[in-house]
Amino acid sequence: SQVQPVLVVFEDLHWIDAETQALLDGLVESLPTARVLLLVNYRPEYQHGWVSKTFYSQLRLDALPPESASELLSALLGDDPGLEPLKRLLVRRGNPFFIEESIRTLVETGALTRERGAYRLTRPIQAIEVPATVQVILAARIDRLPAEDKQLLQMAAVIGKDVPFVLLHAVAELAEDAVHRGLTHLQISEFLYETRLFPDLEYTFKHALTHEVTYGTLLQERRKALHARIVGAIERFYPDRLTEHAERLAHHALRGEVWEKAVTYLRQAGAKAFARSANREAVACFEQALVALQHLPETREALEQAIDLRFDLRSSLHPLGELAAMLTCLRDAERLARALDDPRRLGMVSVYMGHYFWVTGDSSQARQFAHNAQDIAETLGDFPLQIGATFYQGTACFTSGDYRQAKSFFGKAVESLRDDRSRERCGLAGFPAAMARSWLAQSLAEHGAFDEGIVHGQEGVRIAEVIDHPYSLVCASWGPAYVHGVRGNHSQAIAVLERALAVARDWNVIAASPTTTSWLGFMYAMSGRVEEGFSLMQQALMAAESLGLKFDHSLMVVHLGEACVLADLLEDAGVFADRALTLTRERGERGWEAWALRLLGEIASRRDPPDVATAEGYYRQAMTLATELGMHPLVAHCHLGLGKLYRRRGKREQAREHLTTATTMYREMEMRFWLGPAEAELAEVRA
Repeated sequence: SQVQPVLVVFEDLHWIDAETQALLDGLVESLPTARVLLLVNYRPEYQHGWVSKTFYSQLRLDALPPESASELLSALLGDDPGLEPLKRLLVRRGNPFFIEESIRTLVETGALTRERGAYRLTRPIQAIEVPATVQVILAARIDRLPAEDKQLLQMAAVIGKDVPFVLLHAVAELAEDAVHRGLTHLQISEFLYETRLFPDLEYTFKHALTHEVTYGTLLQERRKALHARIVGAIERFYPDRLTEHAERLAHHALRGEVWEKAVTYLRQAGAKAFARSANREAVACFEQALVALQHLPETREALEQAIDLRFDLRSSLHPLGELAAMLTCLRDAERLARALDDPRRLGMVSVYMGHYFWVTGDSSQARQFAHNAQDIAETLGDFPLQIGATFYQGTACFTSGDYRQAKSFFGKAVESLRDDRSRERCGLAGFPAAMARSWLAQSLAEHGAFDEGIVHGQEGVRIAEVIDHPYSLVCASWGPAYVHGVRGNHSQAIAVLERALAVARDWNVIAASPTTTSWLGFMYAMSGRVEEGFSLMQQALMAAESLGLKFDHSLMVVHLGEACVLADLLEDAGVFADRALTLTRERGERGWEAWALRLLGEIASRRDPPDVATAEGYYRQAMTLATELGMHPLVAHCHLGLGKLYRRRGKREQAREHLTTATTMYREMEMRFWLGPAEAELAEVRA
């Protein structure tokens, strides 16, 4: 679309699978910025979330107008004048599929006959009765099939929309030539089409309604028996490839009420979906597995499975940003684990609770849960539990501004996850080897250790790329982006973040999108694209608040205030800064409190005339807190702010002192974006 406009067409969305739906949703989100026209079609039962999009328009495909229906009928029947009464009767219906099936019914019942290439009626039009719906027509056509063909079609409907010959043959329990004969008849009648010859012969239903009506002709008990028989057939034919067929096995085991196998295969299917980041599909599988599990005896093994399935479900819900559902899973898992007196699973509950409270803005509780998990992990010597506890202690420390302790925790996780262990997920939603490096990079950035931070951040991205895990890649990208952003290398941060946001949209990584979007907006603003950046930051803040994501909520508000300062909207900047200061103090986010204080100092110093006392007070508060936390870049910014303030007030000696310190610190940390303005200010003072 960067070369020329592109038209993309998706047909028959009522057949769509969850993974294709996720891809399509990602494509829809990218449309406003691309020269792409996306056309889709679907039956009324299909549901989507695009209705509210301003760039979405719906065209209802109603019945054919009379002139078009007449053209279709002439093409199907010919131009015999004796057919006009029948054509007038069918024209009123207008639906092409209805018209085709009606004609096929009239031919099969002998009301229409074909002679010398043309059709003619064999009975008066008054004796012809056209059913009210196409479903009734299809049901009648199915009933008129020979018993063997009807049973074969019903078995195919239970197998699904796509029907492998080998599976149909096994379920039908007929000779191979008999199955081939039946399929030939069904193709001639246009119930089924042959769709694939290699590597395995496969058929598909002509239309969604054909499949739906055929399946509906079976009694419930017969359906259940056939689904169960299909499970056995797949297991016999693919004994070494059961994981490959897990989704199909899960579908049939669930509907065949083979409950134990349903739990097993649904969990396998969910794990496969989760591994390829099809999180919505994974959630559906794990939820169905929990339903199936309720039909099994309440043994210890079943209760352990119930806990582990909830852990799986929680990890799939997290990238989707469904926090309330996550908490419900964890509360249920905790109750069951306490009933079993299972310390390892209670430890994992603590890990996940630590994560939950961190993302919802309660770092103190997060740290407490993670510490509890650490104690259990050390007692049990459980490696995955130790990694989870260490990682979430680190994130809680980072958010609360304890960057030294955060570096210690993330460094420990990084050392533990080298080489082959970098591919261990340890029960987390992303791979901790990539994510720990990202957060270590961010912690180092706050201390001004940019070179070291870039090394860790880029290594985290590389690991996520090798593993090919979208959620991990988005989170890993925050590391180098944060380092570049704090250092002032905005264009490099933008390149990393634009790619990360594209991945988040393509793979529906909802939980990571607000942070990525907000940082990208802030980088746009800092690079001169203030209006565009502010819009993105506002979108991100609204998305984070609607999802309940608060782990960097305060920082988003600080950045909005910074953008307002850049746009010289000081009153708006003050509103954001005051809100940020309140939030950071309520949540104990001391590092971001320091950034909010510095922002308030900037606002006061830019007023005309400057509010010197207020600005000086905020700068000094920010500097004191930043010094305590080791936030060297922020300390340098405070010196620059004070130096500029004193220069404007004619206090040259004090200005020189602060500007000299600022330029020295910027030079040592290679913060060139800030060094130039600081040196210019210092030159003016010295002139």
